[in-house]
Amino acid sequence: MRVKRGVKARRRRNKVFKLAKGFRGRSKNTIRQTSHRVEKALCYVYRDRRTKKRDFRRLWISRINAAARLQNLSYSQLVHGLSLAGVELDRKVLAELGAREPQAFSAVVDIAREGLGSKS
Repeated sequence: MRVKRGVKARRRRNKVFKLAKGFRGRSKNTIRQTSHRVEKALCYVYRDRRTKKRDFRRLWISRINAAARLQNLSYSQLVHGLSLAGVELDRKVLAELGAREPQAFSAVVDIAREGLGSKS
């Protein structure tokens, strides 16, 4: 007896087409192209979830460095002074302070200078 696979096959294809929402051209409506593009897209998503963390850390460091240089201090001196002073602010918070709260950031820089002064 012949087995018709219509429902199962369509369900499997629709699962892939659902992941291909927003794709352009054949990549969104032919199963062969779609499955290749979806597989590649899932690889990119997995990879970039990790890359995003690195990119944001680099951005925060450049923002902190720019704000610290306005206070005549380099990024490395600032971070070292804060660690010696026992201040545990992460880079995200320091970047926000440098961009939005210059007075608070200058107070943090003063604490870092005190930490550097106590080193010697």
